[in-house]
Amino acid sequence: MILRSLAASTALILALPAAAQPEEMAGTEIEADRLVQTVRTLASDQFEGRAPGTAGEDRTIGYLIGRLQALGLEPGGENGTWTQKVPLLHTRLGTPERLAFQHDGNTTELSFPKDIYLSTLQPNAAAKIDGAPLVFVGYGVHAPERGWDDFKGVDLKGKVAVFLVNDPDFHAGADEEVAGTFGGRTMTYYGRWTYKFEEAARQGAVGALIVHETAGAGYGWNVIESPGGENYDVVRKPEDLTSLALQGWISGGTAKSLFADAGLNLAQLSVAARKDDFRPIDLGTSFSASFPVTSEVVESQNVLAKISGTKRPEESIVYGAHWDAYGEGQPDELGRIYRAGANDDALGVAGLMEIARAFKAAPAPDRSVVFAFWTAEERGLLGSEFYAANPLYPIEKTVANFDLDILQTAGLAKDVILVGKGQSTLEDDLARFAAAQGRTVSEESLPERGLFFRADHFSMAKRGVPVMLMMGIAGASDLIEGGKEAGQAWVDDYTGRCYHAACDAWSPEWNLAGAVQDIALFRDMGAELANSTRWPEWKDGSEFKAVREESAAARGE
Repeated sequence: MILRSLAASTALILALPAAAQPEEMAGTEIEADRLVQTVRTLASDQFEGRAPGTAGEDRTIGYLIGRLQALGLEPGGENGTWTQKVPLLHTRLGTPERLAFQHDGNTTELSFPKDIYLSTLQPNAAAKIDGAPLVFVGYGVHAPERGWDDFKGVDLKGKVAVFLVNDPDFHAGADEEVAGTFGGRTMTYYGRWTYKFEEAARQGAVGALIVHETAGAGYGWNVIESPGGENYDVVRKPEDLTSLALQGWISGGTAKSLFADAGLNLAQLSVAARKDDFRPIDLGTSFSASFPVTSEVVESQNVLAKISGTKRPEESIVYGAHWDAYGEGQPDELGRIYRAGANDDALGVAGLMEIARAFKAAPAPDRSVVFAFWTAEERGLLGSEFYAANPLYPIEKTVANFDLDILQTAGLAKDVILVGKGQSTLEDDLARFAAAQGRTVSEESLPERGLFFRADHFSMAKRGVPVMLMMGIAGASDLIEGGKEAGQAWVDDYTGRCYHAACDAWSPEWNLAGAVQDIALFRDMGAELANSTRWPEWKDGSEFKAVREESAAARGE
């Protein structure tokens, strides 16, 4: 099947109109057999699941550097090296010594992680909250550009913020005033749990709890509790540490009881929180928790390579994929113990290697092209976040970021899946280049899950860089063989059996013709930008437009 995939994909690329392949990219086809070789290597037992801070990382870094050197690329890391050091804080909660709500002299003991799930990002020997007041902050959104502020100036210092998951308009009916303000069923950044924790810290809270419900979160409680009290962050200076001693979730049933004990109705307040005049509500209840904490600093690395631009080398296009996976786990039915992420994201890494090979075989571009292999994506986008906070190439002059993270392996498709509709003009480029391949653009099928905010490109987006994500599980591809029904069957099988599991291994059943299409598409989009003076832009209504506009002068705009 691989041979058939390679033949089909090569024939497809050679048959494309000239517009699909910039002249300087002629003769640089993406080759499926090279993708296979890379994936089979990285997903082999020798790399032990590629977990940060392990022997598997050391082998992965050495392998990537060797490949990039063989391609003839330049080191793109710190001080002329191939890497950027990324110190990671790894914490784990022990058995709770105290965990309870207190109201009117009554104490409700809580079970961890059945009733409440918590973790910490502070490197202390213990994580404690002692009788902090609980304050319901609705959806906890502070969005001046949308005329919305759930906090209304209420002081949260020393308190625990209680949030609803997702956006204020997620459950809104069409006749409600809020309808469409936050994208309707499409999640905005304000709906992500990461935003809510960050905003609680900005407000000075000592803790943050999100009320879980499966529809709004996009996953069940089993996913919430699966890390077992473990968390990761980049190592921060003491003055930059989060104010949150503990952060996490409360189950829907536990939250309902919490509000009822306070004489309040959670369902009614959830409706009230969908109005812009909502004000925080003190629940008259305090929260106490005490956990022993073990922590360690894990030294990890991003790997970076580049091709320097000949005319405007200070301007860069950044391609990214994450090299890390989940390391060792419980054996599956075939006895495999390594969760090595063959598709997530060894295939993305393989795609970057192919794009790099194509660029190196072509005349040097006008702008620099950077190839970034991120660490710790599976721990919270931490490698890309560290880079974006400590960039080696100016963020304000980063033209665009293209991210490969899980590609479909079911064959040629009539379409390409767009993740994050309405964000930037890169989606217009996507449609143009897809049309040149004889394909259309389909929107992601479950925008309420917020996939746009859940991959490494998002670290760049937060700093204003226009981004584009290629993610095969964002929707059912319209496959040449079997249509959308077959595309959905592939998505369901991968996400249901193999996502973050040992089952995510290379298989001879893979048909990489569709992956070749998608990689070639990103190659060509980036090549056009690398040889132009154009700057992609955020569209009106994007959360990131204002951030980019702050640095317009640096680009001469």
